Amino acid sequence: MLVNTIRAITPLDGRYATQVSGLAEHLSEWALIKRRVQVEVEWLVEMAGCTDISDMRSLTGAEQEFLRGLVTEFDDDAAMHVKRIERTTNHDVKAVEYYIRDRLAGTSLEDVREWVHFGCTSEDINNLSHALMVKGALEEEWLPQAKALVDGVAALAAATADTSMLAYTHGQAASPTTLGKELAVFVYRWRRQMWQITSAAYLGKFNGAVGSYNAHAIAYPDADWQSISRRFVERLGLTHNPLTTQIEPHDYIAEIFHALIRFNTVTLDFDRDMWSYISLGVFRQKAVEGEVGSSTMPHKVNPINFENSEANLGISNALLEHLSTKLPVSRLQRDLTDSSSLRNLGPAIGHSFLGLKSALRGLRQVGVDEGLLASELDDAWEVLAEAVQTVMRKQGGEDAYELLKGFTRGQDVTQKDLRAFVAGLDLSADDKERLMALTPARYTGIAAELVARMDG
Repeated sequence: MLVNTIRAITPLDGRYATQVSGLAEHLSEWALIKRRVQVEVEWLVEMAGCTDISDMRSLTGAEQEFLRGLVTEFDDDAAMHVKRIERTTNHDVKAVEYYIRDRLAGTSLEDVREWVHFGCTSEDINNLSHALMVKGALEEEWLPQAKALVDGVAALAAATADTSMLAYTHGQAASPTTLGKELAVFVYRWRRQMWQITSAAYLGKFNGAVGSYNAHAIAYPDADWQSISRRFVERLGLTHNPLTTQIEPHDYIAEIFHALIRFNTVTLDFDRDMWSYISLGVFRQKAVEGEVGSSTMPHKVNPINFENSEANLGISNALLEHLSTKLPVSRLQRDLTDSSSLRNLGPAIGHSFLGLKSALRGLRQVGVDEGLLASELDDAWEVLAEAVQTVMRKQGGEDAYELLKGFTRGQDVTQKDLRAFVAGLDLSADDKERLMALTPARYTGIAAELVARMDG
């Protein structure tokens, strides 16, 4: 792999190639060519079964199997065959058409060669191919990786639902919480975005050069082309778009990519929190045998996985944001800017995928330092000022907040100090007893119960 990728321009095809190899089956140029072959083949099969297209003969089962075999058996040699044709045509979709025609020569399907690409514009083939590519990449690669990360954090949240810890607001000690509850917040946020991604519709159009079925209607004026188009697009597992220009306007891609941006952003937030927790000592990282944390400081165990994740998610969001705002904009009936932009689907999704893998790898290398958490809580009695002033206020105590502010703000407060303060208050016996028994570790509200809400 090192020999084959050391000259790669992008890290996804070089340093990280093995980590994103599954995406190549969906988002590479090879994958695009294969999907184009699939759409062309399925259109032949569709026409053969359509009574409105009377001059196209029916196909035998063996002939359909042969045609679909062009897709299932598609390999590097087939892709290079198409690329060789493209050197002459200087047109990538036309090269696919000629490739299929070549494969039909000398077979029982030779008489249907002229039906390959019948009534199609390149974008009829391309938009369906890109939809299938993105759908396959997200459903078969990205979503399982996202689920693995979310499930991993959810498991840790459940295991630490009762693990008390200091919260930090503005980087300063705040009212205690539990580690599980703070992790559950991320799980809930992620799952909302995953629902939107899994519920997404992948649109496709199949209506000719300017979206008006011009050639179709002149060839077969009595055919119900809208129904034929809808049936074909839906048979591919996509949602039919009935009204377009030459191109499917890509609004659905923007919708999906904006959801990916939000998922990435939640993950980036998670990465930064994990980095901070590691810095604070909440999590201890497991030292990996043979790894080096610094070229000069032997003791270092760095949070490199969360840092790597943060970097890749940022790159992904930049690309996804550009594609989301660029793709839906096209001059008049079409310009070519979408075509060049769509060639970056792989990097946009790939950097997100890599970011998720890095975050999960980082998660698997940390352990909770419960002793440190307990020690920090036992040294932060001032955080109970909120509890005391709230109970005082409910019983009508005047200037409760100001009194506690003067007693605790910027001060070192011990257990003895706080209990002496509470003992001198004019409170009901029940409230005073409850405050006297309170410790920072027990002052977590219903945080542990809230962990269950991460499931929705």
